[in-house]
Formats: sequence, structure tokens, C-alpha cells
Amino acid sequence: MTTDAPSQERVAVVDPSNRFACAAPRWRMRRDNLIHRACYILVFNSRGELFVHQRTDTKDVYPGFFDLAAGGVVLAGESYDAAAQRELAEELGIADQPLTALFDFFWEDAHCRVWGRVYRCVHDGPMRLQPEEIVSGRFMPPEVVEHDLPADRITPDSLEALRRYLEGEKESAPDGSLRRT
Repeated sequence: MTTDAPSQERVAVVDPSNRFACAAPRWRMRRDNLIHRACYILVFNSRGELFVHQRTDTKDVYPGFFDLAAGGVVLAGESYDAAAQRELAEELGIADQPLTALFDFFWEDAHCRVWGRVYRCVHDGPMRLQPEEIVSGRFMPPEVVEHDLPADRITPDSLEALRRYLEGEKESAPDGSLRRT
């Protein structure tokens, strides 16, 4: 067990249907690969380019990888919307930015099992990168991300979020709820 502050954060653990199950410390969620919630914010500039950043080598999952979205885990008692605003302010220094909720999706691999909600926003700057989490970042045309970055060094959950976005999952369901995929 680790005792640094982020590992002690209590996160929302959910069941396979995304129903709240319990609160658990982040270290336990990671150790036991518990299903949790996270937000993914695709940040575009007014030219339609996507902000891509490189994660620090100290991140608890996918260290040093390129990330296509700002975001992170939803804390216990926190909504997706509140988590998205918090993460955007913490990671990129963007506060009070209007966000559009797009869709929910489930992602699973050997390192992570997560129900994510994808958001979109437009922001031309300035940004203040959080040094504990982000090494550097730049805007790129979203269509070239997979060609210009090493595929095995892109966080796979953010890549899945971008792929689904580009494939047209930009709208909510007809009843106004978010699509679940």
C-alpha cells in the first residue's frame, strides 16, 4: 500500500452496469483493478485541433504515455460533470469552461476497468499544465494522432474515446440521455 495523497483519494467504484457499489482508496482500485468512473475531456482549439499531452513517468497507470484527453477518476460522492470541471482546472488550468457531455463507454484492459464519460470543449489558451501529471502538450489534427504518435505509447482508453468521437458518437441519445456503448 502506498501512502501518497493521490493514492488515498476515495474513488467511486461501480458494478459492470455503472451503478455505484462503494468508495475505495485509489491504491486499492488500482491494485484490484476495480471498475470505476472517469471523465475524458477532448480539448479542441478553434481550428479543430485536439490537445494531446504526455503524461509524467510518475502516473499510476500508463506512465509516460501520450494522452488524448484531460480527465481522471471520479471521486466518491462526485458527479461526472464536477469531476470533469475539476480535472480540466487541475491538469490544464482551464476553469469555468463550458463542456458538452457526449457519451458514456466502458473500457477494459489488464490495467484498467472504467466507465468513462466523454466531454468536448473548445479552448485556444492559455493553459497551465500541471507538472505532477503532464510533461508537455500540443494541439494536433485529430485525424493524424494515430499516425504521428507511437501507437503503443498512447493511453488506450483515451484513444478509444477519440475513435468513438470521430466515428460519430457526438450526440446524446434521442431521449436526451447519454449514449452508453
